[in-house]
Amino acid sequence: MPLRLPDSLPAIDLLKKENIFVMDETRAHSQDVRPLRIVILNLMPLKITTETDLIRLLSNTPLQMEVYFMKLKTHTPKNTPIKHMMMFYKDSKELMKQKFDGMIVTGAPVETIPFENVDYWNEINNIFDWARTHVESTLYLCWGAMAALYHFYDVPKYQLPTKKFGVFTTIPLTEQMPIFRGFDSVFNMPHSRHTEVRKEDIIKVPQLRIIAESPEAGVSIVESRDGREFYILGHLEYNPDTLDKEYKRDLGKRDDVEVPEHYYLDDDPKNEPLVTWRSAANLFYNNWLNYYVYQETPYNIDDIK
Repeated sequence: MPLRLPDSLPAIDLLKKENIFVMDETRAHSQDVRPLRIVILNLMPLKITTETDLIRLLSNTPLQMEVYFMKLKTHTPKNTPIKHMMMFYKDSKELMKQKFDGMIVTGAPVETIPFENVDYWNEINNIFDWARTHVESTLYLCWGAMAALYHFYDVPKYQLPTKKFGVFTTIPLTEQMPIFRGFDSVFNMPHSRHTEVRKEDIIKVPQLRIIAESPEAGVSIVESRDGREFYILGHLEYNPDTLDKEYKRDLGKRDDVEVPEHYYLDDDPKNEPLVTWRSAANLFYNNWLNYYVYQETPYNIDDIK
């Protein structure tokens, strides 16, 4: 079964061209099925790209879902048309009156700024706290993961000497967990970040469990509250050409831009990227939806509005 998405959302046409079945609201109204409710707090500057990346993964499931996009009141995005934000995004204050089955908090281009100096830090802390009582399971991605780990558990972030940039082998440490059902003994995950969290800080917190790590990229996925929260330091949601676009974008702007590791054939940027993480990404999001969102949802449709 498909996702139910707002009419005219750009991702609909893009994903239909990829032969992915999505359903707009007009058609969905004829179906009398209780859909899962997923809210996405999209903090990335290229919002349409991130929307499409996440919807592509959410759509690869037999579960029907309604997807909502949350925006901050204390921050105005500069790279997305106002019309798009008005049509498809709702203020956090409005959505925080409701309950949701699942939530995704994306990364943000503010990772080198101290958390307390981020202009929307207070608002996002309120959203984190709200999610613990109004969302069944939440995925925190990249900066969103670091911010939530700091907010809830005082886990610090550290500046890296060079950007962690590329696709890195990752090892699931608890293969028996439902989130890794169907996984191989290793999988690949893209990373693109200037900061990190460290294992020695996380293992001091008894509520946290590292469930995947990389010999090169370090801590990769952390879990807490029996799967109510997952903190993902990489980007399983990335499209095949995302790192390529980022590399070529920065190449003419800075002198320290390095070729993303383990990404291009023969590590040569003249070659096409090798897509080695797509199956793991689909499995991960499918497992999250099925085992931590759908099967754990405790309330009825009449309770959520």
